[in-house]
Amino acid sequence: MTLTDKKESINERTQRVAEYINERRTTVRNAAKRFGLSKSTVHKDMVTRLEKIDADLFGKVREILDVNKAERHIRGGNATKRKFKEKGIPEKKE
Repeated sequence: MTLTDKKESINERTQRVAEYINERRTTVRNAAKRFGLSKSTVHKDMVTRLEKIDADLFGKVREILDVNKAERHIRGGNATKRKFKEKGIPEKKE
């Protein structure tokens, strides 16, 4: 595989993952799992490489990533709540 082939391969991967995130409005974690990549790789592809490949798609994906970042504390809290509920630990009442 030549350097040019490798670069085209990375660009194609970046495009495919970005389209997946845009269509499903999913998280970096879910996209990474779906494509068998690390979260770091997907994140780097979305915030640095995608802008040079497809500026319009970059804008759409950036909005989704920003929403996900703003909501992650809520998802984390809900996950903890489910975890304790499954273990039979009652909720704290304040």
